[in-house]
Amino acid sequence: MGAAAGALVLVVTVSVPVAGQTGQSQTSSDEVFRLIQRVSTYVETFQKQFGSMVAEERYQQSVRPGPMAIVRGRAISEAREETVLVSDFLLVQPPGEDWMAFRDVFERDGKKVRDREERLAKLFLGGSGRSALDQAKSIMEESARYNIGNVSRNFNVPTLVLTLLTPAHRSRLRFEQGKKEDAGTVVEFKETSQPTYIRTTGGRDLPVYGRLWVDPADGSIRKTELHAVDPTVEGHITVTFAPDEAAGMVVPVKMEERYRRGRDTTEVRGVATYSKFRRFQVSTSEVLNP
Repeated sequence: MGAAAGALVLVVTVSVPVAGQTGQSQTSSDEVFRLIQRVSTYVETFQKQFGSMVAEERYQQSVRPGPMAIVRGRAISEAREETVLVSDFLLVQPPGEDWMAFRDVFERDGKKVRDREERLAKLFLGGSGRSALDQAKSIMEESARYNIGNVSRNFNVPTLVLTLLTPAHRSRLRFEQGKKEDAGTVVEFKETSQPTYIRTTGGRDLPVYGRLWVDPADGSIRKTELHAVDPTVEGHITVTFAPDEAAGMVVPVKMEERYRRGRDTTEVRGVATYSKFRRFQVSTSEVLNP
């Protein structure tokens, strides 16, 4: 469904760095700075490798009573609305653009909403630059209509935090090293630059903060956690990464999310899982005349 009247819409905007930014991340120590450099290098490699794949996304969403919803002294959590979307998901880099994530819904609640075909992959393989990008964005907007709840969003993708860790954007974050856990070394981050990467349709900044679980040996990422919170809205996204044999690399396998408007008694929850990773390629042939 689309944004309801008066609903708060969260929009990702790619902003020009503010004056004085040099592309260097803000850190609390040289050790963290070196670690973030390794992470950025890893992310660049990840984007190039993952950018040649299409994944199947199974995305379960529900609208439930918020954490403070109590009736007759008992907490209630039954879903008021639910939906399951199945989509093609891929990461691409259109000419002159950052790497961008796209989803194309082909099934909702077990019913086809269109014939299954890898429209996005075909667009970027056979399309022409800006035309392909514009068509892909239209498909994304079309797919976003199937989201439920009163917080419309276009940043609910598993690679969002990775984008913030690239050299083009990491300067907007401040990093602090946290404790070590089984999943890896924890790095905390907080957005300090304006305008922020995520903004509302009204143009209000919505700075983010969160954590990364990183393998310090090679900078690979095992888990990301992002929070975007202000008095009127909050969004929380956690993504788990793991090796996938078919993909031949570490990939996102699960995205968990939660959204709530300030005074609303309900919250939107989502769990997306990723599977059936497959690579797409351009096949060419050449015939030589004698």
